[in-house]
Amino acid sequence: MSAPAQAPDGLGSARTGLLVLAVAVFAAVTTELLPVGLLPQISTAFGVSDAAAGLLVSAYAGMVAVLSVPLALATRRLPRKPVLLATIGGYLVSNAIAAAAPSFAVLAAGRVLGGVTHALFFSVCIGYAARLVPATRTGRALALASAGISGGLVLGVPLSTALGDAFGWRLAFGVLAAVVALVLVMAAVVLPPVDGPRGDDAPYPGRRRDLATVVVANGVSYLGTYVLYTYISVLLRDSGAPGGWVGPTLLLFGVCGLVGLRLAATQLDHRPHGSAVVIPALMAAGTAAVALAFPRLALVVVAGAVWLAAFGPAASLYQTASVRSSASAPETAGAWINASSNAGIGGGAALGGAVMAVSGLTWVAWTAAAVVAVSAVLALVARSAFRPGEPVPGGSPHSST
Repeated sequence: MSAPAQAPDGLGSARTGLLVLAVAVFAAVTTELLPVGLLPQISTAFGVSDAAAGLLVSAYAGMVAVLSVPLALATRRLPRKPVLLATIGGYLVSNAIAAAAPSFAVLAAGRVLGGVTHALFFSVCIGYAARLVPATRTGRALALASAGISGGLVLGVPLSTALGDAFGWRLAFGVLAAVVALVLVMAAVVLPPVDGPRGDDAPYPGRRRDLATVVVANGVSYLGTYVLYTYISVLLRDSGAPGGWVGPTLLLFGVCGLVGLRLAATQLDHRPHGSAVVIPALMAAGTAAVALAFPRLALVVVAGAVWLAAFGPAASLYQTASVRSSASAPETAGAWINASSNAGIGGGAALGGAVMAVSGLTWVAWTAAAVVAVSAVLALVARSAFRPGEPVPGGSPHSST
């Protein structure tokens, strides 16, 4: 068995598989966040409160935070491709149930299935991407696969929301189910099988501290980001943005995130420690600038663009560092990252809401800046946690034959 031939960008024949993984990630992110833009319709349809409808999102994230690591450990010896295909199939069934749900309880059950699926999907996806390329290209591979995260935020959620507004929330879920079905076929046809973990799941147990540092830095980064991002629409509205401007502005922010990811991709391989310091530092600077700019709309938009451009490569940064810690198999490392990300999202929303209720939006932005800055400090004092590429645990990455 041989490693994939390498093109000038270092990804070579693995690029097609990584693109399919990116599309799968796009569908996964859209599935998780689709109800956000449709909560009023859903609550009206079933006669429940907006808060109850909001559980379709918060409970989903909570399940991911709790189940990611146990599911990754329980399935770590199973063949990777069938597990990945099963998770994509789980998204398909979840969205189909939501589209046809006769009651809120059935809709919630569909979302529960989606949460369980999501808990396993990202750990498998991260490990899959890492095993398609040599260790020295892990950062670039994960950056390409993770582009689906920004794609889901930039295109998936806004387009699904627009579709739901025009034709009803059920159609939005139905169309997403059809998209996931297409992704399932693409993955089945295109993705090569890859070797899963072999032997000891923790070949370098002394590096568990490095993995723990990366997981904490990732969780803190997401915590600080979602302190403010959860209320970004409120921020724009209170800065004077007309209602019709909020969607396009969020689209602009999403594009900035994609640009930031593209610019940082090579640095994740060549300068991982510098990236781990600079990226959260820029995020903190951007959120602090939002606090200073509020409520002047133009300045808020500029500051927000800087903040979210810096956030664009954050997922790839911490995914790559977790895999390179060599403290566990890529799938297990990815599960810890998935769990800490979703814990940060839920915790950030709660913290931001509490601060806003007491002190207002300006202090929400200052709180976000202070929290995100902790990630930069962690990276600054824990250089060994953000190391250049080393062999993937369980063997060198390659396609199985």
